Amino acid sequence: MEAVLARSVADRAPQDTGTAFPDSVGTVVLWMRVTGAGGQTLHHVWFHGDDNVGDVPLTVGGSPWRTWSRKSVPADAKGAWHVEIRDEGGNVLKRIDFTVGQ
Repeated sequence: MEAVLARSVADRAPQDTGTAFPDSVGTVVLWMRVTGAGGQTLHHVWFHGDDNVGDVPLTVGGSPWRTWSRKSVPADAKGAWHVEIRDEGGNVLKRIDFTVGQ
């Protein structure tokens, strides 16, 4: 599995990737490319600090498969964030930490 955070996606590819974003970013995208998981539903679970602020289910339609989710980031939501990619059973497959406004 390949996964990165980005400011946007163009032509199904992540743009302006990173792990630190200004508080004016507005939206952060978690882009992933998965192989061998066709038919499964993976979840992008977004956290600001320890607070779960979003759970986005994404169905994997084939192999390889590219998909992504977007999270709105309010200007006052500074600090530590992370997003987890979880399988259908809730197991964490990958975690990416990032900061906003630091």
